[in-house]
Amino acid sequence: MAVSGELVSLVSVGAVALYTLVTAASRAIDRVLALAEHYDVAEVLVGLTVVAVGTSLPELSSHVVASLGILSGVFDYEATSAVVIGGNTGSSTVQQLLLVGVLLIGYGSLDLRGAFVRDVYLPMLAAFAVTLALAWDGTIGRLDGVLLLALYVAYVAVSIRRRERTQTLREPPSVDPRRDALAAAGLLVLVVLAASLLLSVAEVVVERLALGGSTVGVVTIGVAAALPELTAVTDAVRRRSPNVALGTLVGSNVVNLLVGLGLGGVISTYYVPPVVVLWDLPFKFAAGAGLLAWALYANDGELSRGAGATLMGLYFLFVVGRLLLFPGQ
Repeated sequence: MAVSGELVSLVSVGAVALYTLVTAASRAIDRVLALAEHYDVAEVLVGLTVVAVGTSLPELSSHVVASLGILSGVFDYEATSAVVIGGNTGSSTVQQLLLVGVLLIGYGSLDLRGAFVRDVYLPMLAAFAVTLALAWDGTIGRLDGVLLLALYVAYVAVSIRRRERTQTLREPPSVDPRRDALAAAGLLVLVVLAASLLLSVAEVVVERLALGGSTVGVVTIGVAAALPELTAVTDAVRRRSPNVALGTLVGSNVVNLLVGLGLGGVISTYYVPPVVVLWDLPFKFAAGAGLLAWALYANDGELSRGAGATLMGLYFLFVVGRLLLFPGQ
């Protein structure tokens, strides 16, 4: 009973840390966007850096904290690697399948052709393929991390040259830049502290319950970190402007893998659980490529509500297949 009570306390602390992580990250990015509006930073640059990275800030901060903890010996190498990589792939899969499915069902049909496929969708598939190739040996080393980060920089550079505009920033310009800068800095410190506490709790829970670290990451960081994107989806359906939300959901997959795993690989290197290279990444690539092929060659480039329902079904297949085929990972 004492052990059970202790686990309940740990899970409660972890839930508070997870909520704090996601909430503080969202508010920090709001302040940064207000500063960008105040200083008239180019919209395309903000969209491809602050907005793209900001939607993935919970995952990215977890990677940085985990990697520093691994490097210093505070966190266990294999367990912590598994938790943050599971959170990474879990969050990006929620966005790629579940939330795109919700968007399609809520809005109706969307066109999947032209510049969006070239500039966002194909880079997402390429990110899946490159990450799978680099992680196939069970590790993400420092050279792998450098390559992933370099690919993201190249992606941003090419996108800036090709795009003239991105979404309009949601925040009004800052009226007190110093205050907003201090607030953003304080919130980012809170993000780091919350991520550190969450990973400490996750490591203990994994050890006590003999759970797979990547599974813990999928159902905690992976789900919670995608909640801000759910808000973006519901707002897009309400405003009848789905393209920005679709671009954010697909683009976050690029950021999560290239920047998240890249940072972790450079700082500490990562152990990659077999489930990630045998199930997570192949499933994501097959689902993404299959959807694109079906839309372009069988449905004249259009995604319908039926495709949305299929994507939601694929997400639950992803989770159930992971649990049944790779228990304990």
